[in-house]
Order: sequence, then C-alpha cells, then structure tokens
Amino acid sequence: MPFTPIHMGPALLVKPILAGNFSIMIFGWTQIVIDLQPLYVLLTGEGQLHGITHTYLGAIVIAIFSAVTGKYLSELAFKITKPIHHSTVSVIKWRIVFTSAFIGSMSHVFLDSTMHFDMAPFYPFSTYNGLLGVISLKSLHLLCLYSGLLGVCVYGILKLRTMSSLK
Repeated sequence: MPFTPIHMGPALLVKPILAGNFSIMIFGWTQIVIDLQPLYVLLTGEGQLHGITHTYLGAIVIAIFSAVTGKYLSELAFKITKPIHHSTVSVIKWRIVFTSAFIGSMSHVFLDSTMHFDMAPFYPFSTYNGLLGVISLKSLHLLCLYSGLLGVCVYGILKLRTMSSLK
C-alpha cells in the first residue's frame, strides 16, 4: 500500500544517531515520492505496481528529485510554522538534504524488497530479488515499529540531557 508510515520507524532511529545531519521531513517526502508510481498503478490499473521507482537505480533518481524539491518545501514549511515551533531553523544544508533523501529512497527499496514479490530491485541488471521473504511481514513491521519507538526514546533522552545541561 502506498504511503505506508511503517517506513518512518527506521528514520526515527536514524534521526538521533545522525543528530543534526538528518531531516525527517526530507526522508518522509522521499517516501511519498517513491510511492507515487504504485499509487498511480492502483488508481489506473496500468503498469507494474512496484516498477522502476522501486529499483536502486530508480531510487537514485527519486532521491535527487526528492532532495531538490524537498529542500524548498521543508524550508517553506519551517517559515509557515515558525510561530508555532519558534525554531531558528529556516534553511536545511544541501548535505543533510541529500543524505536524508538517499537514506529514504534506498531504505524504502531495501525494506520493500523483503516483502513484495513483484520487485526487481537491481533492474535492469538483474530481475532477481534475493531479499524476498528473508523476514516475515509481521517481523518486518515489528522491526520498523520498534526501531521507531527506540528512536523516539533515544531522541527524547538526548533532548532532555541537552535541556538539563543548559540550565
């Protein structure tokens, strides 16, 4: 199913590990962009459900597109919501943008490769999907859920430590 939030679990763990060098917004935007093609197939019945966007080659193109568009969309979102969050962040560095988009697109293809029979992640070089079935769907979803919960806990602990050291 397109736009599954389960992909965000690992991102929530990556966020505190990479500290200020990772953008959840760019990562999330990349998840949406990569699943536009399956959404189109579901709506029209035309094409392969997990086609070129769900290959590593396609993920490179998706990451570049998501990085460039996501940078400006995220910065616009920061400006619009500034009265709510009072953050000083208004510009995301290109290095962070590309890191987040590439982690987003590559991890999406990797995770989906374990569960979707119609994927050929190394296309056009190979149609073999060696990751299919290496983990059960339930275990994959739990892994994503638990990594997200762990990430939120680690992020919260780091924030509390930072706030207490400022006092």
